[in-house]
Amino acid sequence: MTAALIHGIILAFGLILPLGAQNVFVFNQGASQPKFRGAVPVIITASLCDALLILLAVLGVSVIVLTVPVLQMVIFSVGIIFLLYMGWSIWNSAPPGFDKEEAAFPTGKQILFAMSVSLLNPHAILDTIGVIGTSSLSYAGGERVLFTASCIAVSCLWFIGLAVAGRAVGNFDTEGRLLLGINKISALIIWGVAIYLGLQLYDV
Repeated sequence: MTAALIHGIILAFGLILPLGAQNVFVFNQGASQPKFRGAVPVIITASLCDALLILLAVLGVSVIVLTVPVLQMVIFSVGIIFLLYMGWSIWNSAPPGFDKEEAAFPTGKQILFAMSVSLLNPHAILDTIGVIGTSSLSYAGGERVLFTASCIAVSCLWFIGLAVAGRAVGNFDTEGRLLLGINKISALIIWGVAIYLGLQLYDV
């Protein structure tokens, strides 16, 4: 049981640590929101989306993505479009007359973007299926449940930590200059992910 728990924690942390569109967006909203509670929607949405992907991977449902080329192409295409739009929105989210109230994304937009960057990110989906789904096959019964729960818990705690870190940066950035820079860097990273996925789509 302990081995399954430790395995799940290390594996989930290793997968979620690299800087990607999802992490960037959660951090960005933590930094942008005037109060921390404003970033709660993006934390909850990203956590639930990751939990869903992990559950689907462990249950073997999401393996369909790997066996249906047309479905892969659709997911890649829609994901690229969302990432391009999200990058554009973040790039323009802070106006010249900076105001955190204006720079912060409203709840609905947070949820939509968090869902798109989580569920329509083919790279994240394939990682979840290929790594977590495959690794879960080593366990059965209670051990598999513990492995799955540990992966989900790490994901949730990570997003909370990212938002808290973003909030800390936002508190020091009283004039919004640093946040403007973070927005630009975030948009470039998200566009970079979109370009990477586009190259992968071209190779499919």
